[in-house]
Amino acid sequence: MAKLSLRSRLFISHLAVMGVGILTLVVIGRLYSPRLFIISLQRYENGVMSVQQRTQLVRGFEAAWSRGMGWAILVGGGTAGWLSYWVSRRIISPLDQMTEITRQFAAGQLSARVPPSEILELQRLANSFNRMAADLEGVEQRRRELVSDLTHELRTPLTIIHGYLEGLSDGTIAPHPELYERLAVETTRLQRLVNDLQELSKLEAGYLPIQAQNIALEPLVAALVRAFDDQFTNPDRVQVALHCPPDLPLAYADPSRVEQILINLLGNALQYTDKGTVTVKLWAEAQRVYASVADTGIGIAEADLPYVFERFWRADRSRNRRSGGTGLGLTICRRLVEVQGGEIAVKSQINLGSEFTFWLPQAQAS
Repeated sequence: MAKLSLRSRLFISHLAVMGVGILTLVVIGRLYSPRLFIISLQRYENGVMSVQQRTQLVRGFEAAWSRGMGWAILVGGGTAGWLSYWVSRRIISPLDQMTEITRQFAAGQLSARVPPSEILELQRLANSFNRMAADLEGVEQRRRELVSDLTHELRTPLTIIHGYLEGLSDGTIAPHPELYERLAVETTRLQRLVNDLQELSKLEAGYLPIQAQNIALEPLVAALVRAFDDQFTNPDRVQVALHCPPDLPLAYADPSRVEQILINLLGNALQYTDKGTVTVKLWAEAQRVYASVADTGIGIAEADLPYVFERFWRADRSRNRRSGGTGLGLTICRRLVEVQGGEIAVKSQINLGSEFTFWLPQAQAS
């Protein structure tokens, strides 16, 4: 048995309701109208009318009632049937449009949207459908950008490695320690890029575990500052300082992830600061524990600030590629802060330095 469409079901349901109404009207009218007519005649005739005259009047009434009912059924039924078809079509039309747009989506056309509807419920459905369509379009756009950026990032180290290996194989390049060191640097860059992509994908999919607990940020940050100050700074050119109040409250966060965030921010600050200071500040306000990493480095242009946390974004691609960055560090930082319930922001001016600030929830008293 073939399945009926929703339009057919709506139309048939309207016809069924109309049919039941007409049948009820006919049956009740046929049974009770003549009786009511006779009762009315008996009430007003006062014995003047004969039985034969009364019978003729009743038959005339029944004939007139039947003709009137026939015309009423014909005109009323036809009008009701047409209206039922029109209403069914109006209701189904937006659903047909959604079906067509879904086919366009399947064909890769993600810009189509469902037009507004006068029916409230269908308008809500259309709004939800359009929001889903916009999300899908955004996901597809980000996927294309990711593939394009990833291809761009992989091309450079792979080209370098391929060129050196080709030169070594045909004898145009002599093997020497510096060459092998360069090859190791490029393979390390590839490995770092793959690791960062894997971690970012886990973060965005919600698979990266976060073990939040009550932690004191001051000892953790102080240890990192000492390590960076001892290993990566030149006292004559760059210094790392920490400012923290003595009564800093505990934060509710994952200590290993907080350390990862700070290592990334400190590494970036030192990488782009040739002279001056890198300052880490900790403070608390409004049930939040704040941390900032400020430098006196080259800074970021105001027009570039909205894109700082996007994947593979670089204000100067050649500079970052030379330094070995993957362009994913700040994106990972943002996601790590967000999954712990906080936010991160940046302020910067060209040649005056940058300041990255993030906050984490303050630990609740047990």
